[in-house]
Amino acid sequence: MSKETLRDGIHGMVPRAEMSEAARRHRDFYEMKPGASIIQREFGFYSLERWIAEGHIRQDTNIHEIFGFEENGIERLGDLGWTEAEFYPRFESKWVEDRGDHEVILDEAGRHVLYFKGRRSGFMPEYLEHPVKDWKTWKEDCKWRLDPTTPGRFAAIEQSLPIAKAGAAQGKIVQQGLIGGYMYLRSLIGPLELLYKFYDEPKLIHDCMKTWFELADAIIAKRQEALTIDEIFFGEDICYNHGSLISPEMMREFLLPYYQQLITNLRKRQIDKNRHLYIQVDTDGFCDPVISIYKEIGMDIMSPFEVASGCDVVRTGKEYPELRMTGGFDKRIIAESKDAIDREIERILPLMKARGGYIPTCDHGVPEEVSFENYVHFRNRLKEFV
Repeated sequence: MSKETLRDGIHGMVPRAEMSEAARRHRDFYEMKPGASIIQREFGFYSLERWIAEGHIRQDTNIHEIFGFEENGIERLGDLGWTEAEFYPRFESKWVEDRGDHEVILDEAGRHVLYFKGRRSGFMPEYLEHPVKDWKTWKEDCKWRLDPTTPGRFAAIEQSLPIAKAGAAQGKIVQQGLIGGYMYLRSLIGPLELLYKFYDEPKLIHDCMKTWFELADAIIAKRQEALTIDEIFFGEDICYNHGSLISPEMMREFLLPYYQQLITNLRKRQIDKNRHLYIQVDTDGFCDPVISIYKEIGMDIMSPFEVASGCDVVRTGKEYPELRMTGGFDKRIIAESKDAIDREIERILPLMKARGGYIPTCDHGVPEEVSFENYVHFRNRLKEFV
């Protein structure tokens, strides 16, 4: 095999001089380069309808262009869920019940969901019922939908490979996203019911997690036949505004063993054996109490550090100097005033840029309370740190 082939982003890392500019900038974040330019991107938006109604943007406006967001340096791979279990086939979505101004819908994740009539996005719906209630509903309604050998399951994977290989050849981060164990169990059983199941039916929880692991391991193994994975990214949402929704003991019994085995298998299969595998966890709420626990599986990166729940990226950056972070800018401050934005910029950005390993974004989707003028000011201030 030639030296050029060895540096193709799959068998070996692309030389920095041959990487795309976006890939170099993202690699600087992952490698925690002190003083590196701050990457310009955003978590997401709930404010676009307001800005369109006020005439600041149009439906077809390229917000990446007007806010100066840069080219993506990450090649994201999915097909393993994010906020719901990755069923294949999915449940057939259908109308269930009329409740006046609301209606109940069976969604594709098998849940009964209460929506406003005629509107199914832009707000948090109410989940009335989840598909797994006992062993019978787990086996008859759900488990078979998570079988990695189901014909057709790998079609999307094959389609994604050429794009991912092209990104790897530019030096981009090849990132495999997947639903984390807690989020997965919550989507199957429901947040309240799940807490009882941990005590009452631990064998059922372990069977659910064994099925989660087998699906994730099979999908990732298939991709690793052609790719070296740079990062595995768990969508977890295991915290609320006072800390973790389950105890450290529950995390270590029901989640971490499956994560550790998945990560161990992934590392063994890597084409480029010298590549560092980055591990990222995304959770809303006050995440401080779980950082040390996820460090047990080698977590390198965390997001999005919701300030209203008590998170502070400056404090956490000092406590965990090796932890990369994204998010952490208070949505309420962006909504408040330009002066408030300036004060928070000066509190966070000089320190975190000097430290390295930080990407500032709103600490969740930008809410509709944020005016267009304030958001433009926020983005313009962040550009000073490029």
